[in-house]
Amino acid sequence: MIALLAVNLIDLLTQASVAPYAWSLVLSGGVVIVSIVPLGAARSQADYTLSDMKAPRAMFERLPAWGQRASWAHQNSFESFTLHAPAALLALLAVMQTGPLGGLAIPAALLHPLLRLVYLPAYVANVPPVRSLCWAGALLCTGILYLEGLRALIATA
Repeated sequence: MIALLAVNLIDLLTQASVAPYAWSLVLSGGVVIVSIVPLGAARSQADYTLSDMKAPRAMFERLPAWGQRASWAHQNSFESFTLHAPAALLALLAVMQTGPLGGLAIPAALLHPLLRLVYLPAYVANVPPVRSLCWAGALLCTGILYLEGLRALIATA
């Protein structure tokens, strides 16, 4: 069963028409995983021990300022992914039903994970202008995917 899912995922990632949306979904999920790295580094500086596993959020006050920002960036990565994943899936389904999407759908799909990846160090390093531009740009990319996917599906209904 898992092998079949893996084969289907590989097929999606290599089909030219749906590949940008499938890659957007996979890479955006990868950014969530990457966001664990600075948080882990901050926890190690705050003397994270096995006893902290009882209440991992209780050690937040012990984190350095950049570590607190790493925690917020990590939480925001999940929030962003929960908005973007349905948009990427909608775009993927729309392409499978109606054909290629117009407008900025492909650039938006590919730009989202890149902006979110730049967002992480900008947040941790406390560079608000870059962080805000990346956040707003990634949100705009997600909105474009929703609009283009819905537009394609509604036009064929």
